[in-house]
Amino acid sequence: MSKKWQGRWLNQWLGLILGLIIAAVFFLPASAIAAPSPSSNQNLLRQPPTEVKVSLGNSANELKFVPRELKFISGVRYKLLLDNPSAQKHYFTAKDFADASWSQKVEAGKVEVKGAIHELELKPGGEAEWVLVPMKPGTYQLHCSIPGHTEAGMTGEIVIEAK
Repeated sequence: MSKKWQGRWLNQWLGLILGLIIAAVFFLPASAIAAPSPSSNQNLLRQPPTEVKVSLGNSANELKFVPRELKFISGVRYKLLLDNPSAQKHYFTAKDFADASWSQKVEAGKVEVKGAIHELELKPGGEAEWVLVPMKPGTYQLHCSIPGHTEAGMTGEIVIEAK
């Protein structure tokens, strides 16, 4: 084998390997790269969730979340205890927060929902539990997506702090 041919062969292989690395970085979704491993999921499931109570509205029918600001630590399992004590339905809408978290499940009544969660509707007197693990530190917006509710101040802020 000539040195010229060996050099070409080596350059082709290095180019192929570099191309595969670049393709993986640019074309794999971030969730595939940063998703928790099955073993870390098992450890998270053994971790008792920290309960956080959030009310959507109140008995005076004020358009607000109580509390308005929520703080979480990345990698810690939480159970959001959501309730709606008001006489009208409300939504807990925080798509970017949901995308930055791993949702284990949502329970309401005798129903358990698993998979991606972006918005929860709570009818008057409704309650739901959302078990999740915030993963990506940042500040996220919370609002009620019923027309007029956000504009009337039914908004909040969710902060995920690094562990």
